[in-house]
Amino acid sequence: MHWIMLIAAGLLEVVWAIGLKYTQGFTRLWPSVGTLAAMVASFLLLSQVVKHLPLGISYTVWVGIGAVGSVIAGVAIFGEKLSPVQVGCMVLIGAGIIGLRITHTSTPVSGNARGSLTAAP
Repeated sequence: MHWIMLIAAGLLEVVWAIGLKYTQGFTRLWPSVGTLAAMVASFLLLSQVVKHLPLGISYTVWVGIGAVGSVIAGVAIFGEKLSPVQVGCMVLIGAGIIGLRITHTSTPVSGNARGSLTAAP
């Protein structure tokens, strides 16, 4: 369930990245409202995920989904062009996200009083 929430948070990051283009510097009301709503939802989901998954993995997957998704959206929606090397780099980021998911162990994570993360007993 936490991985599904993390994917949703990453997809919402793509939504708000696209929304930024339409806000025109937050000068347009409704695109700005939608973009801010997607930002808040994305951050709230991520904040719930990091309670259960390691911060480094969660944040990296979230950013990776947002980055690759934003590039794909830029190509599909805005007609942006990519070189073959850029496509290769996006594939590597995608492979990294998949690799983090495949290699993740399900050791519960908790924070102690000083904020450091340790494996739960």
